[in-house]
Amino acid sequence: MTDKIVVLTTCDSEAEAQEIALYLVERRVAACVNILAGARSIYRWKDRIRDSTECLLVIKSRQDLFPALRAEIEKVHSYKVPEIIAMQIIDGAEPYLGWIDSQLASPGS
Repeated sequence: MTDKIVVLTTCDSEAEAQEIALYLVERRVAACVNILAGARSIYRWKDRIRDSTECLLVIKSRQDLFPALRAEIEKVHSYKVPEIIAMQIIDGAEPYLGWIDSQLASPGS
């Protein structure tokens, strides 16, 4: 088991996705953010079924940084209720996991 996480969020445009990705990496709460354009989301909002094209952000971080990462996303996201979910990385290539650590804020900072 590692202390690394993958966090998912969606955005309504590639421009917003790029802004959020850069913002998170600059603040060292994310080591890397993949932007996957063309995600299709079907969901209920305000008593209507919606069908939207979005960009999915796949954010690599660390468990202790999740509260700060979530707060940063909430601060800049255009959605009233953005998706922000974290999934634990159980295992991975040690060099990559070490690289993630080297790109993030130090624990407790």
